[in-house]
Amino acid sequence: MKQPTGSFSGSSTNPTLAADGERSGSAARPASRKRRAGPPKTSDSIAVPPPAAWFQNGFQRFLERYLRRHFHAIAIAREGHPRDQFAALSRQTGETNPLQDPDLPMLVYSNHPGWWDPLIAQFANHRLFMPRQFYAPIDAEALQQYRVFEKLGFFGVEPHTSRGAASFLRVTSELFQRPHTALWMTPEGRFADPRDHEAELMPGLAHVCTRLTSGWIVPMALEYVFWEERLPECLMKVGECVSLKEYPDRDKAAWAADLQHRLRQVQSQLSRLAIARRSEPFENLLQGKQGARGVYDMARRVKSLVTGRRFQAAHGDQFR
Repeated sequence: MKQPTGSFSGSSTNPTLAADGERSGSAARPASRKRRAGPPKTSDSIAVPPPAAWFQNGFQRFLERYLRRHFHAIAIAREGHPRDQFAALSRQTGETNPLQDPDLPMLVYSNHPGWWDPLIAQFANHRLFMPRQFYAPIDAEALQQYRVFEKLGFFGVEPHTSRGAASFLRVTSELFQRPHTALWMTPEGRFADPRDHEAELMPGLAHVCTRLTSGWIVPMALEYVFWEERLPECLMKVGECVSLKEYPDRDKAAWAADLQHRLRQVQSQLSRLAIARRSEPFENLLQGKQGARGVYDMARRVKSLVTGRRFQAAHGDQFR
């Protein structure tokens, strides 16, 4: 019986976080230095260690520099911003704001448009949900290959097996006993175009919701788009959040239908904002590189000096 969980399926090929600093496709190690083959390390075989604060802080500094080099902007839609939703829903439902109550579980789930998703999730968790600690499932074989993921809150699961699904549920239950936990999932289970809304979400997400009696569920849409600059924009939008207290008796099928509706709805909303190509509806979380750079921008700088005009690296007006 196949029971996928909804882990970051693209993380296993992410060269940025390779365990030994090697990029995928690099030369193999000499045979004498190869590690002995063994079964993938899953969350059954070892407890998920809390990431060390010093390591995560250092990684976040590296990550921000890395993302600045590869994106023009990383931005979240102002409408539906989680800080505003949490405050409003706390007043309506009586549930404590999850950014203030460390004991409330928080589960963030998103679509899975590309290679960058695990890094964007790490960045977004740090910028939007601090002091929440990031955790996310990942294929156990990928975790064995890129062991540095363990230090960042990723934990191994066996995809497409009953044993893997049971292990995933046990580990998430244990993680939600820890204060400040935020569990991130990509329940599409594969890379998918953000306009592709046909596939059903994998069942692990709904399973988790049926096992919780309190906490918050946060749907998030992601897109990577090219507007006016050489580098792309990363756009995010948070959908309608859910307080689990509102639905104490909901079964798995009802959760699955509702979670899918919320994700597809916010994906459609973000798509309309992306098509409009305007930055005003967004809060820019990270300003990246502008202009063409290199010889072309050098020539433009010289021309600006000669003509006495101010040099503008950006080619457009968005996110300036």
